[in-house]
Amino acid sequence: MGATLLGDGSIWTIVFLVLAIGAALSFEFVNGFHDTANAVATVIYTHTLKPTPAVVWSGLWNLIGALTSSGAVAFGILALLPVELVLNVGSTAGFAMVFSLLISAIIWNLGTWYVGLPASSSHTLVGSILGVGLANSLFGPAHSITEGVNWAKASELFAALLISPLIGFFGAAALLLLTKFLLSKPELYRAPQGQAPPPGWIRGILLFTCTGVSFAHGSNDGQKGMGVMLLILVGMLPGTYALNLQADPKLLPAIEQAAAALTHDFEVRQKGESIHGQKARDILANYIKPTGKFDSDATASVSGLSDEIRRRVHGLDGISGLAPSQRGELRTDIYLVSKAILKIERSGNMNKNPDIYKMEKQMASASQKMINFIPVWVKVAVALSLGLGTMIGYQRIVKTVGERIGKQHLSYAQGASAEAVAMGTIVLADHFGLPVSTTHVLSSGVAGTMAANQSGVQMATVRNILAAWVLTLPVCTFLGALLFALLLNGATLIGLR
Repeated sequence: MGATLLGDGSIWTIVFLVLAIGAALSFEFVNGFHDTANAVATVIYTHTLKPTPAVVWSGLWNLIGALTSSGAVAFGILALLPVELVLNVGSTAGFAMVFSLLISAIIWNLGTWYVGLPASSSHTLVGSILGVGLANSLFGPAHSITEGVNWAKASELFAALLISPLIGFFGAAALLLLTKFLLSKPELYRAPQGQAPPPGWIRGILLFTCTGVSFAHGSNDGQKGMGVMLLILVGMLPGTYALNLQADPKLLPAIEQAAAALTHDFEVRQKGESIHGQKARDILANYIKPTGKFDSDATASVSGLSDEIRRRVHGLDGISGLAPSQRGELRTDIYLVSKAILKIERSGNMNKNPDIYKMEKQMASASQKMINFIPVWVKVAVALSLGLGTMIGYQRIVKTVGERIGKQHLSYAQGASAEAVAMGTIVLADHFGLPVSTTHVLSSGVAGTMAANQSGVQMATVRNILAAWVLTLPVCTFLGALLFALLLNGATLIGLR
């Protein structure tokens, strides 16, 4: 595995930690310009709430959404990252990865915000990660782009990012038509008049949809920054953040039992042969890559590392009883064994014995709770960054959503329909651990209501939004790859690598 550049407690650890977390929070701050601004667009544009209370209200529900999020989206995004960089984020290449993917995403988000285009922070981060993965694989010994990206996971994320705007367009159009059929209230279908607020019952509807989108956005979109921040903390302060120190102590006996069963099963396959230590970690790190092949070394390595996991957790009353210096290594072993077993199972090479299958699931479930966690302070910091970004940059996006998508101004019913569908789409995606773009779902929902209402669509704006949507992935992929190459080569020139 790669060498660690910094150690816990050094002055350079603190400097790089502050810079890296600052970059992650800056990404979420800029994210607020786009995605969270969409959540408050309708309530501000329709004068349901004044800008300041609208932003504060949205920020509060972003915070609640972030605090109650499962973390599934965060770890789904991180699954795209190159395995060797995830395992060695404290190395020079790991720092280059973190800074290049965050800076490239920030650059694109700022550029599209400046011209008032609703762009997707999900697309920017995914594109930047792909760029880093591709550049890392080309600089690696294999010089192959197939190793740098988990293309199976990438295709899953692409599908979510592609389908969700279509759901927004057709779902919002259908909901508006259904509302017109069920509610014959003319005031609901009018555009805002001057600075006058809508009738109380309409304000209630719009406040509800704003609240729902804000909550859903916090629970889904906020997780992107959370995942990156956790990766930074694990790499730089493994003694504190490699494992969930607040995890239920009952997880340790479950991990020990499962590790013992897996050790025995894989030893039997290898007729007692096991591979331990760093050699086993290197073998499994290569095996769990997209191009990794199942062989006897992988089997022997699963056996060896499972045994090391069992021995490390044996007799512990809680994870805090493990020496801080050993926590990073235990996390690595749990991560590699879990990923390897999942891949072995998917390839059809797993033991079909029900007892072994049960132990495999027990290991997966317990280990995920041990290593996939988001500290509360990280959730709070991300939510606050989103809210502050919204407060400063909401005007440009609000104007685009309210006035520049349709040829007529947005009506109350159109705004509520678009936000209701956006809320439902994001909540559904969150359930499946998939990232979606609040920006694209909501702006396509507004366009859908304009089409259903026969209000007309301003094609120039739609073309610009589509151009941003199409260009985001390739541009951010290029930026991510370029910055990674520059940072890595720069580190080599000054002797840090």
